[in-house]
Amino acid sequence: MIRVLLADDEEIVRRGLRTILEAAGGFAVVAEAGDGRAAAAQAEWSNPDIALVDIRMPVRDGLSATEDLLALPRPPKVVVLTAFDADDYVHRALSRGACGFLLKDTPPREIVAALRAVAEGHGALSPAVTSRVIEGYRAGAARSADPSRALRAELDGLSGRERDVLALIAEGATNSEIAGRLFLGESTVKAHVSRVLSKLGVGNRVRAAILVQGLLSTPER
Repeated sequence: MIRVLLADDEEIVRRGLRTILEAAGGFAVVAEAGDGRAAAAQAEWSNPDIALVDIRMPVRDGLSATEDLLALPRPPKVVVLTAFDADDYVHRALSRGACGFLLKDTPPREIVAALRAVAEGHGALSPAVTSRVIEGYRAGAARSADPSRALRAELDGLSGRERDVLALIAEGATNSEIAGRLFLGESTVKAHVSRVLSKLGVGNRVRAAILVQGLLSTPER
């Protein structure tokens, strides 16, 4: 059973998410919160596996809530609910360790699949959110070539197999899918993923995927 904390200042949204998850089976909504500060407090006693956090909430917003949740002794995986006008928050939450981003109008089936993927240790990104984040990366790279050059140097430090694994991470492949496509054991893939994240200096595979996709779409100077 995947334990979920719902944090959103709109009760109707929390109620809808609860209904979706309970109908899907395999989920238990163990706590709800209407603001960012309450989300961290609720997580301390409910020990959720995943916190589904609205990016804009009173008292403490989703960014602050993400920091608080990930600082707990038993931190949940954080999935952020966002909208296009919150792009800056998405970038900042990603850098602080959020492992998923979903739009509020994401179809129920995709929400369920995304949370199950996160529970298994994978990332979850709405395609529309991914494209916006990459656009932001490209805009930053256009202002300064240094981040792009630094990342290209880090990529050069990867082994051939690590680059293969990273390319599949950027496609959104799970560990089991990577293992099947590269004819490797899943434990070997996990080791490669860990080394790739360490060499790139990122906290999770979602961050790695966005950085690489953004880099590939930015011309070299």
